[in-house]
This record gives sequence, structure tokens and C-alpha cells, in this order.
Amino acid sequence: MRIGKLSPLFILLFLMLAVSNLKAETPEAKGLRLAKVFEKNNNGFVGESGKTEMVLIDAHGEKVIRVMRGKTKEVKGDGDKSISIFENPKDVKGTKMLTWSHKSKDDQQWLFLPSVRRVKKISSKNKSASFMGSEFSYEDLGSQEIEKYKFKWLKDEKYNGDPVHVIERIPTYKSGYSKQISYISKKFSNPHKVEYFDRKKQLLKVAVFEGYKPYKVLGKTIYRASVIKMDNVQTKKKSIFSWKDRKIGVKFSDNDFRKNKLKR
Repeated sequence: MRIGKLSPLFILLFLMLAVSNLKAETPEAKGLRLAKVFEKNNNGFVGESGKTEMVLIDAHGEKVIRVMRGKTKEVKGDGDKSISIFENPKDVKGTKMLTWSHKSKDDQQWLFLPSVRRVKKISSKNKSASFMGSEFSYEDLGSQEIEKYKFKWLKDEKYNGDPVHVIERIPTYKSGYSKQISYISKKFSNPHKVEYFDRKKQLLKVAVFEGYKPYKVLGKTIYRASVIKMDNVQTKKKSIFSWKDRKIGVKFSDNDFRKNKLKR
């Protein structure tokens, strides 16, 4: 059987397919798409409460242990609200930090110091400062809204046997970091490791996330790490955050996160 001439319609469809293949997804577009997927998978937690142990380890291995309890309220259409209250030791007991994070403007953070009965606002230029002597900055403790970053997918690989996306994100706001590289678990939609680079583009800190646990909220499974270890590779200091009695799906009122309640 003789094959006739190709129809104009077939040729047009062939050309359209060829053009679409030339317009393959860029690393930047893929990075942003994946970031949106991870955000969607972590949305819907409603609220969270729990107790956190914070271990500070200096370059000589000396340790200081602090304990705080905290709660977070999910805010639809904006960043979350959270408050942390230190329970011990005595020198920090009663210290409170309140954070209102935002998608399109600077986060708002306040620190209440019971020794002077004073509420101190954390300015944007101080967001890179240490939180209560730890290797975590105030910036690290704000919610990580995707609107504040440019993303780029770098590669896919495995981290301790778990498939991950390696994604670079560059802050578009005034930040203490030039970039961050995250190794994000495809299963947990959360990082196994994050590398933080300072403004000189040198590696500053490495955070490792361990002990992921599933939590059921309104028929959805959300994962949270039980331990975060932050190593400052420049100063050799370390901080470890670990969570106990964590509850997800807790409903809170905006009243619980009011600035004028910090002194109470």
C-alpha cells in the first residue's frame, strides 16, 4: 500500500510538538513549581503546640540547655503567627518571642524580656542576629514564605537512601544569607538538610532535620521533624532543637498572639 502525502494538519501538529519540546521546563521554573508543591503539602495544619528543648554547644563542647513551650497558628492568605515562652533555666524564664510572618512584607517579631519588663521589636537589620544565644537566627524562626525567594532546581539525588530534590533559593528581601541549598525529601515534602551561605557567599551553617513523624489533620498527613541540628561551620558552635508533646491541628485564637499580651 502506498503512503500518500502528509496532510497539512499532521505537519502543523508535528511542528507544534517540536516547538513545545524546545520550551522544556527551566531549572528556575521547576524549582518554583516544586516549592509550591511542598507548600501545598504543608498547608492545612491549622495550629501546632509543643515543648522544645534547646541545647547550645560552644566550640569547646560545653552545653547549655533551655526549655520553651510554643504554639503556632496558621493564617490563610498570609504567613503564620507563633509565640515561644521560655520555662527554664531561671535566667531566661518568662522570656517570650512573638512572630507575625508575612508573604509580601517584612516579618514582625517582638521579644519580651521579663527582667526589665520590656518588649523589644526585632528590626529587619537584626533578623540575622542569634536567637537567645543559639545558632538559629530570628530569620530562621520566621515562616519560609515562597513569595520571598527565587528558586532553582539543581538536581535529584538520594540523601541517606531517601530520594530528594536539591533546590537553591535566593532571598529577594534583606537577608543575612546570600542563598540556601535544600535537600528536600520527596516523601516528607520537607528538608533533610539545608546549607546556609553568608553574604560573602561562603558556607556559614548546615541544618540537619531528623526523626520525621506523621500527623493526621482533617484527613491529610503532614510531616514534622522531631530534631533539628544546626552546625555553624565557621565558629564550630552547634545548637539542637528537639520537640516533645507536639500536637498538630490545634485551633488557636488571634487573641493568643497579640503584642499587648506579652507582658502578662
